[in-house]
Amino acid sequence: MASVVAQCHYIFGLRTGVINNICYFDEQTVIFPCGNNCVRYNIDQRWQRFIPGTEKSQGMQALAISANRRYLAVSERGEKGTITVYDLQHEQSRKRKVLSGGEVPVLEFVSMAFSPDSKYLIGQAGAPDWTLFYWMWEKQKVMASVKTTGSTNPINQVSFNPQDNTQVCVSGNGVFKLFRYAEGALKQSNFLKLESQNFLSHTWMSEERVIAGTETGRLLVFESGDLRWEMSVTTKPATQEADRQLERRKPEEVKSEGAAPSRMPRITAITSYSKGFACSAGPGTVCLFEKTEEKDNYRKTREIRIPADPCSNEPSHAEQQEMVTLCISPSEETLVTSTDRGQLYSITLSSAEMSKGEQAHFEFLSHSFHSNIITGLSICIRKPLIATCSLDHSVRIWNFETNVLELHKEFQEEAFSVALHPSGLFILVGFSDKLRLMNLLIDDVRTFKEFTVRGCRECVFSHGGHMFAAVNGNLIHIYSSTTFDNLLNLKGHNGKVRAIVWSTDDSRLVSCGMDGAVYEWNTLNSKRESESVLKSCSYTGVAISPDAKTIFAVGTDCTLKEIQDCQILREVAADDVAYTTIAMSRSGRVLFAGTSIGTVRAIKYPLSTQKDWIEYQAHSGAVTKMVITFDDQYLLTVSEDCCLLIWKIIDKEGRGLKRDKDITYAEEILITKSDLEEKNQIMMELKTRVEELKMENEYQLRLKDMNYNEKIKDLSEKFVQEIESLKTKNQVLKTEKEKQEMSHLEVTREVVEKHSREQQDFESTSNQKLMLEYEKYQELQLKSQLMQEGYERQLQAMEDSKGRALEELTLFYEAKLQEKMLMLGQCQDESRQQMREFEESKKQMEEDGDREIQDIRIKYERKLRVEKEINLRLKGETGVMRKKFSSLQKDIDDRNVEIEKLRVEQQKLRGVIKSLEKDILGLKKEIQERDETIQDKEKRIYDLKKKNQELEKFKFVLDYKIKELKKQIEPRENDIKEMKEQIQEMEGELDQVHKRNTQLELNITELKLKLKATDKEMHKETQRVRDVEALVRRFKTDLHNCVGFIQEPKRLKDSIRELYDHYVQQSDVVDIVGVDADIQREYSRQREHLERNVASLKRKLAKDTEVHRTENVKIMKENVSLIKEINDLRRELRLVRTQVHDNKSQSGISKKKLSSSDLTALTSVEGRGLVARLNFEEEAERIIQLQRVEIQRLKMQMQGQSHSLIPPSSSTKLPVLTT
Repeated sequence: MASVVAQCHYIFGLRTGVINNICYFDEQTVIFPCGNNCVRYNIDQRWQRFIPGTEKSQGMQALAISANRRYLAVSERGEKGTITVYDLQHEQSRKRKVLSGGEVPVLEFVSMAFSPDSKYLIGQAGAPDWTLFYWMWEKQKVMASVKTTGSTNPINQVSFNPQDNTQVCVSGNGVFKLFRYAEGALKQSNFLKLESQNFLSHTWMSEERVIAGTETGRLLVFESGDLRWEMSVTTKPATQEADRQLERRKPEEVKSEGAAPSRMPRITAITSYSKGFACSAGPGTVCLFEKTEEKDNYRKTREIRIPADPCSNEPSHAEQQEMVTLCISPSEETLVTSTDRGQLYSITLSSAEMSKGEQAHFEFLSHSFHSNIITGLSICIRKPLIATCSLDHSVRIWNFETNVLELHKEFQEEAFSVALHPSGLFILVGFSDKLRLMNLLIDDVRTFKEFTVRGCRECVFSHGGHMFAAVNGNLIHIYSSTTFDNLLNLKGHNGKVRAIVWSTDDSRLVSCGMDGAVYEWNTLNSKRESESVLKSCSYTGVAISPDAKTIFAVGTDCTLKEIQDCQILREVAADDVAYTTIAMSRSGRVLFAGTSIGTVRAIKYPLSTQKDWIEYQAHSGAVTKMVITFDDQYLLTVSEDCCLLIWKIIDKEGRGLKRDKDITYAEEILITKSDLEEKNQIMMELKTRVEELKMENEYQLRLKDMNYNEKIKDLSEKFVQEIESLKTKNQVLKTEKEKQEMSHLEVTREVVEKHSREQQDFESTSNQKLMLEYEKYQELQLKSQLMQEGYERQLQAMEDSKGRALEELTLFYEAKLQEKMLMLGQCQDESRQQMREFEESKKQMEEDGDREIQDIRIKYERKLRVEKEINLRLKGETGVMRKKFSSLQKDIDDRNVEIEKLRVEQQKLRGVIKSLEKDILGLKKEIQERDETIQDKEKRIYDLKKKNQELEKFKFVLDYKIKELKKQIEPRENDIKEMKEQIQEMEGELDQVHKRNTQLELNITELKLKLKATDKEMHKETQRVRDVEALVRRFKTDLHNCVGFIQEPKRLKDSIRELYDHYVQQSDVVDIVGVDADIQREYSRQREHLERNVASLKRKLAKDTEVHRTENVKIMKENVSLIKEINDLRRELRLVRTQVHDNKSQSGISKKKLSSSDLTALTSVEGRGLVARLNFEEEAERIIQLQRVEIQRLKMQMQGQSHSLIPPSSSTKLPVLTT
């Protein structure tokens, strides 16, 4: 029988922490690390090829691909850091060379790069030495090495000049160095002090230009190793947006990361292409820069962002991912990026450039991967589905036939375990707070049942799907999948249960735990069928054979144990590697085990004492779960490195294992009724919309056809007319042309004749002028000869006079010289006499001097004694002064140090000022560019204005047509008005129906609240009953045990005492439960009392409002009667005034007849009447004012009463009832 082997089939995930962890092999294929493998992934056809890592490596550190895309270099950490070079053109990606540091001890290589001709390779070793190696890699020869930095300044990236094999760039924290290989050594070619900058990435733009990105979001451009200019990667609005995002983020995240550094966009990745370069610009953002025409500057053209994740609990969480690597395809069509959360995104650059008005967004390169440790793995029978859960709060459903992600959902809590129902329609997920049973819908995962199992680390459905087991610490609960009842509780483990597995017929359940126990349970009566306890081992995984007779267990003691009938039959050592999980094929031919270092072993069964296994490089972290599909075709493993690996199980001849029977997978899916109805409704709406659009399009097409036909007719007529006019114009122009040709011929003849005449005249005049000029020349020549003769005569006369003057001067000076000689002789005699006199006076002076010296010596000796005494005093004073001087000197030194510090700060500030001046120059250039764009736009505006004038002409024509159409529309508008009136009436009826519905809904909510309260009480009562029943059962079992001691009185007495001590406390709990029930009863009674009070208050409020309404009606009636009386009084007042006026007129007529006495009597009588009437008017006005005041007072009283009758709000508390 051929032995069984496993072959890597497909992998989901990306390994983080690897430098340059994605690169293009060709236009359709990318290479990225996953687990302990490098994956060649074809984007279009979605196939994968694997390059396995080396054995006993502690993980990959960096990748590098050659310029010709043929070789891949992989750096791995271990006891000795190595770089492995693979040939990608070979089908199996054959290993070519393995490079190391030679005699230099190197733990890891943090960054690598191939030369442009792919013959040389550089590798940057890590701490503490930070040595850069320069290899001719095909000969495994170290050409040169150099220490690039100190132990405190780590290196982030190394690279070759794209056109020079000998030039290398190294960047890191406070490090930016260029090295050149010459004479067998790497020599530094630039010397810059950039200690304040942390360079995270860099890229070559040309043979001399390098652009580097810093931790503070600055882009620095170097040419020939010198800093030319720098710029910020973000604008002010972008930084403000980042601040807003920071404010929105959780305070825990802000505290952990630190507020100040996180606001600065870190340029973690940068790559160049023909148009410019792309670089990361903070969380979730990539900026594209293109060259400008002026001085090789760069301008930001696009900003590409990672979109929010709709499946996530916090959609904005995806936007906060940090870019790790950027890579552009060979044809520069696609940009691919990897993030610090293990995700791969891509975007086509052409689409990013086209969508200039909209925000450009990345898309997933393949699928969304897990970003944290995968804790759960499960499969089903009826569908080719895999379920995984992770500490990243997500649950994902994968398809191992199509290799796609079917479903993905994130939750608020961490998911510890997952189990798929055999039908593939339900999923069980263990969260930190509860165990949830969920439906797998067409596009969602929805909870429909929750179980109170906290922190469930293991959960498994039975093979029949009718039961499931869930672990709660050291307890195992078995529930029914149909009734959701807790059927059994399996107790026995003293430590946490780490793994459980069902037998094929679901009659047995095997569990293992950290207490070193492996138990086999009967799932019908919860009894232990067998057990094996080994306290020195903490078990982590268990498997059962297909016939359920043999158990396989693995744990921390680095052995695989075969257990049968409570005894360990065999122990197979694992070579000092701990097994973490184990699985057995359905055929029973092979065991698969996962290890703590991430490898997978295929162990032949039956087991042998020798090491008979095949080991595969799989993951970079411990394997957490392992499952074999029900048809024995695939092995599935998950690990702490966030990767899901699918293995194809085959025999050594490369054929798949034989199946007992072909499995046909189900295609049905779950969908809720509401979702289906909603989708059907949307479909109906869309269909109606499509039909409407069809009708509209047809109608518009007809209209357009009619319009275009009319336009074509008009244009054809215009063109015919224009053609005829142009023909006539053409004939006119031809005749004019002929006439002009005739006239031009005549003019040319005249001009030629004129020219010939003028030429002859010009020749004759020029000959005459030449003759005159020749005569003038001869005259001038004669004059010049005469002038020369005169000048020669003058020269001879001047020479004669000069000779005479010289002779006279020599004679004069000789006479003077003789006189001076005589005077000199006399002076010498006088000097001799003076010398004699001087010597005599000198002798006298010396004698006088000696005397004076003696006197002075005596004086100064006295003074010297005095001075010595003074000197002694001054020495003491100088000692004091020296001390003062030393203290002052220290002060001066301190001041000098401060001055130097201030100078350094001044230099820094000057550097800042220079950088700001550069920014200002850049901004000025931008202003100039914008001015140019403004001018272009003004030109466009002028063109648009011209077009607008033309359109206004069209508008005038269209307005006329619109007027005609409006005349046709008026009768239809009348019909529309009638229809609108009908709609308004129907809306009124609908409002009444809505009011009734709202009232009914309020009643329903009140009833629901009462029902919830009663449900809670009922649940508590049922729980209490269950507790009492459990207590009774326990008491019965303990009593039964006591009965066994009936022959031994002492033991019987002790056991009964223990029973009493044990169950009296439990009875106290029962009493407390009773007290709780009394409190609940009191609470419900008080609530009913309060509800009755509220109802009575509502009735009182209704009565009071009715009473006040009647009073208001009475007051209104009284007011109406008063207003009537006031109106009557006004009428009477008008009548009185008219009567007074009539009386006055009558009295004026009868003045002449009456006598003066009669007149006075009459006026006195009339005056009294008038006074009485005037008093009556004043009184009426006073009454009216009083009535107004009374009305105002009544209104105020009504308002006060209405305010006092407002019902109390929900927030105000009712007074406490005293019973």
